[in-house]
Amino acid sequence: MSNPAFAFDHVHLISPAPKAAAEWYVEMFGAVIKRESETRGAPQIFVEIGGMTVIIRGQRPGEEPSDPKPVTQYKDYSSHNEWGTDHFGFMYKGDLASFCKELRGKGVTFPVELKNFNGNTLCYVAAPDGVSIELMQC
Repeated sequence: MSNPAFAFDHVHLISPAPKAAAEWYVEMFGAVIKRESETRGAPQIFVEIGGMTVIIRGQRPGEEPSDPKPVTQYKDYSSHNEWGTDHFGFMYKGDLASFCKELRGKGVTFPVELKNFNGNTLCYVAAPDGVSIELMQC
């Protein structure tokens, strides 16, 4: 049994254009901007998606974040692995193929196209700032 003292709270992203990144999540995933604030001299935007919070913040004074690594087409996802956060994922309740077609029409790219993997239908979406998001059909 997992430790009941823990509950998932948020994913925190750093973006050179936090407002544009937050609007991407709203447009592509139907997210809702719940709150905008400024913390330590940088904007912070709280975006809610499926009961999960994604905090997108901008550059703080004196900070020099490195450029994001590009999300590229993976020929074989099992060959893609890097230290640190690889991706975060959402379970999609509905027809994932239709949703992916809708996203593609909005210009979204897929480093991993829709496929069956270990009995699950999934794909990976390239989000702003080098973020990779897995979508899995439930």
